[in-house]
Amino acid sequence: MDGQTTPAADDPMPVPPQPPQPGDCCHSGCTFCVEDMYQDELERYHAALAAWRLRHGGAPA
Repeated sequence: MDGQTTPAADDPMPVPPQPPQPGDCCHSGCTFCVEDMYQDELERYHAALAAWRLRHGGAPA
């Protein structure tokens, strides 16, 4: 081995966020609801995944 890494090792595929568990939301209208934060993380994940796929020639998920 020559010590060089592969492009995939340097740029791993993004990992999706973990969805909230059924009891995580208290349904009291919190300003920073776990459901809203999850949706924000999911949007960032989808954007990162799309960019990753472009960098990797349209690689499937």
